[in-house]
Amino acid sequence: MAELLGPGLTEYGKTFLMVFLRIGVFMLMLPFFASKSFPTQFKIGLIVSLAVVLTPIVKPVMDTHNILAVIAKEVILGVLLGLCVRTIFMAVNMAGQLMSYSMGMSMATVFDPEYGQSAEIARLLGIIVMLVFFSLDAHHEIIYLFAKSFEILPLGVINIETMLPLGIRFGSMVFIMALKMAAPIMVGMAVASLLFGYMYKAAPQINIFFVSYPVYLFVGFIIIILSMPIFFKFLTISIEQIRTEMYKVLVAAGAK
Repeated sequence: MAELLGPGLTEYGKTFLMVFLRIGVFMLMLPFFASKSFPTQFKIGLIVSLAVVLTPIVKPVMDTHNILAVIAKEVILGVLLGLCVRTIFMAVNMAGQLMSYSMGMSMATVFDPEYGQSAEIARLLGIIVMLVFFSLDAHHEIIYLFAKSFEILPLGVINIETMLPLGIRFGSMVFIMALKMAAPIMVGMAVASLLFGYMYKAAPQINIFFVSYPVYLFVGFIIIILSMPIFFKFLTISIEQIRTEMYKVLVAAGAK
């Protein structure tokens, strides 16, 4: 079959497949592009279009005798590059859920097609981080760096062993960032619970449940409003670090 197609077309097809895999996995890891609200035909068309544009300028260095290993490496690289972007969105969603549970809003959960069960505060913070992400023009920088990834890291020269520690690090970063964002609410609710405990000891006849629930909501929203400037600053710093994290992944993947 390869002789019938010709060596040039066969080599182009292999390169196109590798480019398509790296782009496809990366794009499907992006929180806004991977959403179910995007039509599947649009996703496939955009990925194929980008692969067609980038394939002629990519210089592959592949082991044609071990093509499955090359495919696996490209998939892992695409996942890690996508995690560089997705980490901040996952952390914001987790922080929103922690805030909701601390404020007693765990009953007000809805189904988010992107993350599953999610609270309203998590959806609100998700919208905010999305607006901040696009307002900082981070999507253009990410697309530019991903296109440069084929120059920094040619096809077929990926080292998986040096990339795996970064993948583990991204998992820990989600929890750390979520706790940092939810810390004001969690501390505020802990202090309010402590005060209600003293109140109950002083006046046991008070129904603490009906008294505390609206207070938790009021205090929680006040803390959210007051901490918004710090939240925006934290988001700005985290989003600006995405390009640095992607570059670290590319450098680690190219290490010998």
